[in-house]
Amino acid sequence: MSQSFDAAAFLSGCSGRPGVYRMFDGGGKLLYVGKAKNLKNRLSSYFRKTGLAPKTASMVSKIVQIEITITGNETEALLLEQNLIKQWRPPYNILLRDDKSYPYVYLSTEDQYPRLTIHRGEKRGKGRYFGPYPSAGAIRESLNLLQKAFQVRQCDDNYFRNRTRPCLQYQIKRCKGPCVALVSEQEYGEDVRHSAMFLEGRSNALAEELQAKMETASINLQFERAAELRDQVALVRRVQDQQSIEGGTGDVDVIAALVNPGGACVHLVSVRGGRVLGSKNFFPEVGIEEDSSEVLAAFLEQYYLAYLERDLPDEIIVNSVHEDFATLIDAFAEVHKRQLVIAHRVRGTRARWQQLAVTNAEQALNTRLANRQHMGVRFDALVQALDLPEPPQRLECFDISHSSGEATVASCVVFGPEGPLKSDYRRYNIEGVTAGDDYAAMHQALTRRFSRLKAGEGKLPDILLVDGGKGQLAMAREVLRELAVPDLVLLGVAKGVTRKPGLEVLYLDDPSNEFTLPAHSPALHLIQQIRDEAHRFAITGHRARRGKARRTSSLEEVAGIGPKRRQELLKHFGGLRELQRASIEEIAKAPSISKKLAEQIYAALHSE
Repeated sequence: MSQSFDAAAFLSGCSGRPGVYRMFDGGGKLLYVGKAKNLKNRLSSYFRKTGLAPKTASMVSKIVQIEITITGNETEALLLEQNLIKQWRPPYNILLRDDKSYPYVYLSTEDQYPRLTIHRGEKRGKGRYFGPYPSAGAIRESLNLLQKAFQVRQCDDNYFRNRTRPCLQYQIKRCKGPCVALVSEQEYGEDVRHSAMFLEGRSNALAEELQAKMETASINLQFERAAELRDQVALVRRVQDQQSIEGGTGDVDVIAALVNPGGACVHLVSVRGGRVLGSKNFFPEVGIEEDSSEVLAAFLEQYYLAYLERDLPDEIIVNSVHEDFATLIDAFAEVHKRQLVIAHRVRGTRARWQQLAVTNAEQALNTRLANRQHMGVRFDALVQALDLPEPPQRLECFDISHSSGEATVASCVVFGPEGPLKSDYRRYNIEGVTAGDDYAAMHQALTRRFSRLKAGEGKLPDILLVDGGKGQLAMAREVLRELAVPDLVLLGVAKGVTRKPGLEVLYLDDPSNEFTLPAHSPALHLIQQIRDEAHRFAITGHRARRGKARRTSSLEEVAGIGPKRRQELLKHFGGLRELQRASIEEIAKAPSISKKLAEQIYAALHSE
């Protein structure tokens, strides 16, 4: 703590009312802005002798001045806090970088031949606006599909009016050439109507209408038209499968926040009219708070309160809860003049939306943490932590996965200074060992790996990591000694007594050489990342091996699927290829197909 700041004297005169506090360093720079329903209690927590997180302790050591502003209630404190964060962007606050302008799809319905385009800003043009979408990328995906399916023009009006012959979009079948009258106004109007149905989220009704037209064209021997309609049905069904979670209702934002060592990610899924429009990743700058619920609360505050023009849904679904949510709801009502719900425990379609957000947040954060810049910092930290003479170029980590001894699989993942070397990943199907004997499984996997090395195949790692404690480390040492493998650094990674991330126990070369690293250490983050990747790769291989023995081999062998039902399935999806692309939920929407039967069909189509 700074010697120039008398915390005891300051706290003795501090108010216990709601308000906002601002912390400054010796140069007058604003370090942090916070809110509290009881200023004295909240500020006292920063100056306790023990229990502070490293980042919080670092900030407190720089404080030389604290200013407070008392407010009438918690809601006023929340709104003032967000205004100050938006204005000053203090380095220790959780900061959200966001483009406040929402993109929409604009359909110029007043034109003779309407066009589709991306629109931002005020809605001045005459026509229809669909959205908002979470990002321009989500819009481009929808517009690209609409171009393929219905060929509605997307060029600007000046370009359209000055054409004397069709452009390249006509040649590649992305437009029907209305600029030079190559399509009738009536036919083009139907394409525009179908595009609007898709953008409204009425894709089921659209697919059924197109399917009926396809059958009529086939009966009338209009086979080219029938094939065109078949392709349109297939595209619409494919989008339904990609969204995978249609069937819900309402305007909902689904938000998942995750914090891993070294970074944080918030993933937002935008649902309008029960249809998933797209999603977007945010990587807030995490300050002194590292809990996912704190990151989530800060995100909600900044995302919906910082910009009054922000589109507010009827409901927000989150993946964790925070004590400030009640205050947030009151603030939303005050700022946006409407009520909304923040839900955590949800079921059915909303639960699938929630899981979708969590899965995407995990993937985005893992990808971000794997980039070269992060890797360089982490490798340098590992050199210092293990006191290595030079930076390692190749790290290998082994892990074991099974279900009560069934289908045991060992994984080997490889990392270099630039991240994962996935072409060098290996899996080993473990045979001939006692079910559930992880030591024997590890012995077999390491023996097979390093026997090949002794035969002159493969590369020698600089560091060998094994996921486990002293027993696994001793097993690895025994294998290396048996095969006379040249000296390499051997590192055991155990989860520790509490089994919580950040509290891992490490063993360097020998079980007696036990040590730990600080939870904020980049070296520990690298070790955790490699260990988690080995675990993921092992589980994936185990599930594939176990599932292969359990799945049926073909669609014809699924009980309850006869020739008539197979024909209805192919007709519903527009062909076998589209059926293979469908998810379980989409298959279950087909006529006379139950959820259980859909699962059996999916398994049959995806068995090896």
